Amino acid sequence: MISTDLLKGSLKTIILKLLAERGRMYGYEITRMVEEITAGKIKLTYGALYPVLHKLEREGSLVTESENYNNRIRIYYSLTPAGESAVIEKMKELKEFLEAMSQIINPAPGVIYE
Repeated sequence: MISTDLLKGSLKTIILKLLAERGRMYGYEITRMVEEITAGKIKLTYGALYPVLHKLEREGSLVTESENYNNRIRIYYSLTPAGESAVIEKMKELKEFLEAMSQIINPAPGVIYE
């Protein structure tokens, strides 16, 4: 499983990307989808997820809709036009970061780590 420390900087990007690909989603659905896509390597806790969702909403990247489902209120999140732009920027940023990290973690020729 991937540590929360490594995940923290990528949560916004993960959420935005899922909403861009799948449309509106509710919190539990987001956590299940992340776990499914990553074969259980990333497990989002509600304590990590909801503060990011609320921050994205305050920033204007998300809007919410409440719906009654089986006598319970379910809050759906979806992207705003600003959120759609943010997805593109966040994905570019993450790809750049991953490329830089790849350069750091790939050993130089002839170097062996045990």
